[in-house]
Formats: sequence, structure tokens, C-alpha cells
Amino acid sequence: MRFDLTDLRLFLHVVEAESITHGAERAGLALASASERIRGMEGAGGVPLLERHARGARPTPAGLAVAHHARMVLGQLEQMRGELGQYAHGLRGHVRFLSITAALAAFLPEALSGFLAAHPGIDIDLEERTSREIVDAVASGLADLGVLADSTDPADLEVIPLRPDRLILVVPEAHALADRASVFLREVLDEPFVGLSHDRALQSYLAGHAARAGRPFKLRVRLSGLEAVCRMVERGVGVAIVPEAAALRSVQAAAIRAVPLSDPWARRTLILCARRFSALPAHARQLADHLAGFCR
Repeated sequence: MRFDLTDLRLFLHVVEAESITHGAERAGLALASASERIRGMEGAGGVPLLERHARGARPTPAGLAVAHHARMVLGQLEQMRGELGQYAHGLRGHVRFLSITAALAAFLPEALSGFLAAHPGIDIDLEERTSREIVDAVASGLADLGVLADSTDPADLEVIPLRPDRLILVVPEAHALADRASVFLREVLDEPFVGLSHDRALQSYLAGHAARAGRPFKLRVRLSGLEAVCRMVERGVGVAIVPEAAALRSVQAAAIRAVPLSDPWARRTLILCARRFSALPAHARQLADHLAGFCR
């Protein structure tokens, strides 16, 4: 039975995406080539690895076993490459990194740009996910590092506290709530809202709390970026909830006011997580150390 590294990476992408089509895209392969590789793996093993269905594919018990060993093999390969990179110029390291919206708004662009400038041999694959998705991905070996909020249980992952994070209501300057010292979410759910797109982690987090308060958001428009959200608020389209860092930047440039949320879940700490920091590839350990130092 012979599986090459391309097979193993492809199979992990398919398992993560629950789709051969999307897995092939992530692996940079044509669908026909990816399908042929998967069939070849199943033929070599003599057992189905995926259950195909109308909406995608799920791993069989045998497929889960292959995915487990693939993560171990590829993880050890990344660790070896990272350690060799200490000695061999030009050998590149790759860090799989996940983050929630708040960290991307608060500090990650500056922190990561400094790290990448100082380490030209390291690449970072950064994706935005919800805190729960980050815990699951890091625990299963689909990501090396993740930044999430401590409001989500990190289970058995190791964590490093990074910095506080608050969620802020932003309103137009002339709004009735503009002079409030703070406000609870339940007080504003009758307001028209400007929100983020469905795939943004913060919007999923907020939608969950609105649902628990008994009333969903009255969303007038969804946008992909926090700056665009704040511009819509300035023009009176509605109110919005954004991370404090984004609110403070926008208050300086736009005619809006920032009102802190009083709900306990709106005050969080951003944490860095890994399965075991000591077991990370050298380049991922370097990134973890850099982020911890940057946030001190």
C-alpha cells in the first residue's frame, strides 16, 4: 500500500471540507485528478475511505484512521522541515493558523506582518473561523495554532492569554443611545442592524447571543469588512456591534459613537491555542513566541 504526500494532504483537505470538490480546490488539484487519487487510495487499501452523498463526502471508519495517520505523518514532516530550516537557507516552513474576527481586527495584521518580514522562509496560511471551529481544528491537527476567545472551552488544548477584547455597539452621533455609558444587547435588538457576512466568525457569535435573548437581529445589510460596517452606521443605515479596536479606529475617522456592551459575554480575553506548544514545528513555535511577546 503506497500513499504519497500529495494523497495524504488531499485526503485531509477532503475530510476537512467534507467535499471532494472543495478539497481538490484547497489542494490545488483538478477535480478529476483528485477523484482519481482518492479512488487509487481506496483501491490500494481495499476498503472505502469516503461515504459519498449529494452534499459532499464523509470519512468512513477506515477513512478516519487514514486521516489520523496522515495528520501525524504531515505534522512530523512539518516539524522536520522547521528544524532543518534552522540550518538550511531557502527551505520554507508553513504554519496553518486560524483566528476569530476580533483578533484580526485588533492586532494580528500588525503582528503577522512583523513576523513575516523577520522570517522570509516561513509562510502562514491564515483563515477566519469561529472559536468552536478553531478548537476542533487545532485538536484534530488540521491547524497548528489558533486565536480564539476564552468564552469557548479550549478542552485539552494548551493556551496562552494574549490580550483583553471587548465588543462595542457603534451608533450614529445623533442616535438616542449615543450618550449612554453602556447598554445591554437586549435593549437594542429592536434597532435596525448593519452586520457582517454569513461566513464571518463574529457574526455567528453575535447571532447566537441574539437568539438566546429571544430576538434575532433585524439586519438591513451584510458587509464583508468592519470598516465598511462602521461607514454604513455613520450614514444612518443602522447600528452595529464590532470589536473595540475596530470601533476606536472608526470613531476617530467617522461621525459615530462607541457604546460598550454590558453583557458579560462581550468582555473576553483572546487566547492562543495549540495541541502542545512544545510539539509544534520550529517555525510554528517561533510564531507562537512572537505573538505572545507582541501582546505583552
